[in-house]
Amino acid sequence: MDAPQTTATEPRFDLRGRSLREHAARGTVVNSVFLVSVNGLALLRGFLVAGFLTREEYGVWGVLFISLGTLLVLRQIGVSDRYVQQDDADQERAFQVAFTLECLFTGAMCVLLALAVPVVAIVYGRSELLAPGFVLVALLPALALQSPLWVFYRRMEFARQRRLQAIDPVVGFVVAVGLAAAGAGYWALIAGTVAGAWAAALVSLRASPYPLRLRLDRADARAYLQFSWPIAVGGLSTIIIAQGTVLAGAATLGLAGVGAITLASAIIQYSDRVDQIVTQTLYPAIAAVKGRPEVLFEVFVKSNRIALMWGAPFGVGLSLFAADLVHHAIGDKWEPAIILLQVFGVLAAVNHVGFNWSAFWRARGETRPLATTAVVTTVAFLAGTLPLLLAEGLEGLAWGMAIMVGASLAMRAFYVTRLFPGFRPLLHAVRGLGPVVPAAATVLGVRALGGLGDGGSGALAELALFAAVFAAATAALERPLLREAVGYLRPR
Repeated sequence: MDAPQTTATEPRFDLRGRSLREHAARGTVVNSVFLVSVNGLALLRGFLVAGFLTREEYGVWGVLFISLGTLLVLRQIGVSDRYVQQDDADQERAFQVAFTLECLFTGAMCVLLALAVPVVAIVYGRSELLAPGFVLVALLPALALQSPLWVFYRRMEFARQRRLQAIDPVVGFVVAVGLAAAGAGYWALIAGTVAGAWAAALVSLRASPYPLRLRLDRADARAYLQFSWPIAVGGLSTIIIAQGTVLAGAATLGLAGVGAITLASAIIQYSDRVDQIVTQTLYPAIAAVKGRPEVLFEVFVKSNRIALMWGAPFGVGLSLFAADLVHHAIGDKWEPAIILLQVFGVLAAVNHVGFNWSAFWRARGETRPLATTAVVTTVAFLAGTLPLLLAEGLEGLAWGMAIMVGASLAMRAFYVTRLFPGFRPLLHAVRGLGPVVPAAATVLGVRALGGLGDGGSGALAELALFAAVFAAATAALERPLLREAVGYLRPR
């Protein structure tokens, strides 16, 4: 990718003498260090707090997190994506328009969330959900006030953006773990979430490159609406799936079952972090070169192969070592979650194939494929996943998720081949997942012969073997891509 031309009076990027490829590669390193670190911190927080809480207490957090947290998906209707995608000549005005829309949507979401809290309490028959639910509403204004971070993101000033964003997880970790150790129960997670968000909001406001003003006209609103409504459909799909899972899980399995679902989902979400790293790094660059299809195709293929180097071993490794993780790390009380971890791990690995397809459609300003895919996925959930959960419990949920992921991957393949006619999804998947096959086969073979020892030490030895075989296979099969990626990071 070469430096893009822009008609804006303010340059889109300051590449500091680098090519756009080199700048994006260095940005990937910055984002990788940041997101792996803070999400590792979040994963550690989840394990530590889970150790202090009972499964029922963690289930209360799960109800709040999924029931109210998924409603926040409606707030993420692509305002920031549209801001990054635009090439307005007056960037101060463009930011203020986006900030105004964000505030309007956030105000509406505050009302919706406040109304939803008593509904959730009634549905689950638990009045103790009211107070923490209303406290979580205070999270929304803090998220809106973090909008100045969009400016640094659009400029690909990742180091500055991430330094500011790091305030949230660090403050949240300290508050949550400290309160959990003090016996605060699920209130530890509530307080940590809200405290982290407001700390990040305050530093973002102070660092804002533009003054915060409310400004909007009809043309601006129409452009943002056209871009955003399909993303809102996707958000509604997420809500239906998450809320349906929690409601059915609570009705069938109780709060302890919801706790198992929440823990498994939290671990699987960690596997998506590299996807987010790559997609978030590349999106401003993709938006800048959206008129060059040959460059977009190269970026899509190579970024997917790089992400699979993380997603495939994490997902398959989680499936292989799920029982060891429960028995030797987080405790036998989470044994019902093993089947979820095993199946979800494989699904997470497969789901990395073509993971960032939507970013390329968003960069072109075409978001309707996102809505269509969301509708198909929701139908698969209602027709397959939900009945299996109700009939078979956690095991049914695991296999029902396989149906839903399959439907999503089919739609993804369809739209990617429309965007890139020469793309062959199956061949791409086989090549991307190839290095993890000998690693998994080696571990399974060792176990068939008796394993490398009993207890946690044997599991760690097998994990080290898995990682070594995967690293060797990746070096053999992806050597040119790895050499190219490293080359972008070398000093000029």
